[in-house]
Amino acid sequence: MTRLADQQRRLQRAIVGAAPAAAQADEADALLRTRDGGGPPLLGIYRHAYRARLAEALRDNHELLPRVMGDEAFDALAAAYVEAHPSRHPSIRWYGAGLADFMAARTDLSPHPALADLARLEWALRAAFDAPDAQPIEAAALAGRPADAWASLRFAPLPSAALLPLGWRIGPLVQALRADDSEAEPPEPEPAAHHLLIWRPRLDTRWRSLEPLEAALLEALFAGERFESLCLIAAARQGDEHAAAVVVGLLQGWIAEGLIASFDA
Repeated sequence: MTRLADQQRRLQRAIVGAAPAAAQADEADALLRTRDGGGPPLLGIYRHAYRARLAEALRDNHELLPRVMGDEAFDALAAAYVEAHPSRHPSIRWYGAGLADFMAARTDLSPHPALADLARLEWALRAAFDAPDAQPIEAAALAGRPADAWASLRFAPLPSAALLPLGWRIGPLVQALRADDSEAEPPEPEPAAHHLLIWRPRLDTRWRSLEPLEAALLEALFAGERFESLCLIAAARQGDEHAAAVVVGLLQGWIAEGLIASFDA
């Protein structure tokens, strides 16, 4: 068993790792020849299949990115990512979690810096789709709450909900690509620091851009802050007079959108 385990580890290194030195390649090839020594070495087939499957997983998990980049550029990006980041997760579904950060660091592999944000959005949408289910609350659930009880209320978002900070406005690009109008030229993203809200109230994953105040309030809500803390954030930006009304108005909108899963005191 010890010898078999050692052979398996050597073979894995030869397939997954960078191109082996000649001596290592000969040693690994020997493990894949027929018993009589006939036939060509098969290591290259295994190495190619491993990398091709991971590149295919990157395409599956990033639907729009290859369309924007083109096949040749995306294949070069995928090849570099596979070499730098071997698969570590039991499920290939989660391969590519670091692609956006890799693109931001390897600007030579991406034709536009905004495409790293496109990769971030696509990954976040996939993660939201696979998140656990939860039933959003209805507005009636808060009916009859006494006024003095509101200050201590905490609201929990759906498990699929996330705030995604971006440096480029890629929303118009995504909408144009999903419209599938091959005749139209997709708009070039503009630099702008902002947040997207991503959530899946039922079967369909949704996303939209946030204004700074709403992003700050949702960030606090996601962190488990109480209603009174949300009002203080609004007051610091809008003044004390309308703070509570602003938060209540946004909260009503979040409930109507199916974003809130529960609340407690």
